[in-house]
Amino acid sequence: MTSAISLIFNNLRLPLASSGTGTIFMVAVLAVVVIVFILLFITIAKVFGLWIQALSAGADISIFTLIGMRFRPVDASVIVKAKITLTQAGINIETKQLESHYMSQGRVPNVVRAMIAAHRAAIDLPWDQAAAIDLAGRDVLDAVQTSVNPRVIDVPSSESGAQTHDGVAKDGIQLRVKARVTVRTNMRQLVSGAGEGTIVARVGQGIVAAIGSAATYKDVLERPDMISRAVLANGLDAGTSYQILSIDIADVDVSENVGAKLQIVQAEAAKQLAQAEAEKRRALAVALDQENRALAQFNRAKLIEAEAQIPLAMAEAFRNGNLGIMDYYKMKNIQADTQMRESIGGGNPVGDKPATENS
Repeated sequence: MTSAISLIFNNLRLPLASSGTGTIFMVAVLAVVVIVFILLFITIAKVFGLWIQALSAGADISIFTLIGMRFRPVDASVIVKAKITLTQAGINIETKQLESHYMSQGRVPNVVRAMIAAHRAAIDLPWDQAAAIDLAGRDVLDAVQTSVNPRVIDVPSSESGAQTHDGVAKDGIQLRVKARVTVRTNMRQLVSGAGEGTIVARVGQGIVAAIGSAATYKDVLERPDMISRAVLANGLDAGTSYQILSIDIADVDVSENVGAKLQIVQAEAAKQLAQAEAEKRRALAVALDQENRALAQFNRAKLIEAEAQIPLAMAEAFRNGNLGIMDYYKMKNIQADTQMRESIGGGNPVGDKPATENS
């Protein structure tokens, strides 16, 4: 090719020297045509092998379409392989759809494998839906495989760190339950539906609620399927990407008497409350006793003060002639007799402090 171009320019060198502007223009046009021809030949050479592959496989891809892919950010080999695979599987998808998905940063081979798996499993999966699922970040091939072969999900999941879901029956006995949920993909809600985590959370909530509604823990042990029926009746797969096929109770263990523990805690709290009330009443009684003692001391002080006025009154009576000497001695005898009787009787003379006070 290079030698031919050199030969053409050598043959044109002499006319160029003697010709005018028109000849120079013609030579320039010829050079441009030759360059375009070379570039076109190189481009055709690069896509020719892919075109032969598509032609031999019966895939409807023209060589001009392949050339156009060279000028667009499209890997022609990926599109050709995808088109051949779909054609061999009996699925008719236009090349433009494959190119569009590739340019949208989609995973074309993954979507093609999903389309073939769905076709062979008699699952209605249009290309637009499969492409939308892939662009949404979901693994469309895994979704199809889950729809064909249902997946078993452990509840609680190993990622949560919990071993069981714990519920308390009405008789206060705690039960620990493990379950397995069989699901398959709901293709219609795969793009906007909730994921596996929502299924696990809802089933766990349903298990706890079912145990809590049981009259006794024995009912759950006798009929573990009551949990499954109660959970399935709530329609837990609504708004999710999965359809729940079954919920199987893998294990049920009796844990502890939570009701008894709560009663013990409540009784202890009631005991402490009663003790606090008793201590409050005792403190009030002590305060009242102290007030009464203070009042008695106050009254005794007033009595002593009043008794202190007696000698003054007697002296005044002597001066005024209202009290004679014999009257005074009679009063003293009466006081002495009174003190003696009180001493014999164990009492205290008037004005003395009680024995407890002196001690």
